[in-house]
Amino acid sequence: MADTDRLQALLRGVTNEAVARLAEVADRRAGGTRDDQYALDLVVDEPLVQSLLDAGIGVLSEEAGVIEPDRALTAVVDPVDGSTNASRGIPWFATSIAILDDAGPLVALVENHVTGERFEAIRGGGATYNGTPMAAPTPGPISAGVVGINGNPPIERPWAQFRTLGASALDISYVALGALDAYIDFDDEAHGVWDYLGAYLVCQELGVPIVDAFDRPLVHLDHTARRTPVVAHDAATLQQLKAIRAAH
Repeated sequence: MADTDRLQALLRGVTNEAVARLAEVADRRAGGTRDDQYALDLVVDEPLVQSLLDAGIGVLSEEAGVIEPDRALTAVVDPVDGSTNASRGIPWFATSIAILDDAGPLVALVENHVTGERFEAIRGGGATYNGTPMAAPTPGPISAGVVGINGNPPIERPWAQFRTLGASALDISYVALGALDAYIDFDDEAHGVWDYLGAYLVCQELGVPIVDAFDRPLVHLDHTARRTPVVAHDAATLQQLKAIRAAH
């Protein structure tokens, strides 16, 4: 059985290194090796991935792809979730990592580089925000709710307000925190598993329902697959929002 305390300490260490590496990047708008990539993604990703590999863990990284997939544990890594925000100095970007075993997500961490806010979760062990145990958020009527959005929402919508913040791991974690009431991806097949899996375990530990709008499994290790996450504080609201997204 994996030592979750050791894994949690590992994630804290590699995330601290990621924050330090990104802080040293002078030209944050420089392009990477792909059209949808910044050089800053690579600066953070390379040492982070190497540290995980050195710890005996396989990796599925947005930037590096799949490495050592036959290992007992695999880390799903988004070195900089919200790279465009980071490139423009918008203080909403994070490192998100989830370690999986044969049963699914085991340990996860999502950390905002600017504020230092840290969400952590251990399967069966609950979730914490800045080291303090989190409680399940209290559901309220979506008509008074504030919803996190990726993409362009429909004109007719049941919520009171929405925010398009630009870093899905943080956005979804904020639903688990209760700061947002829901999250919907309205973009077209935009999310790789690295975009949401760290926040997924936080939600799971708090009983916050999170699904794909088109009933596909959110937990997978396919670097090419894309999903459309929908999250809400209660199952009835989730189904309402899922239907809106599926019809959009």
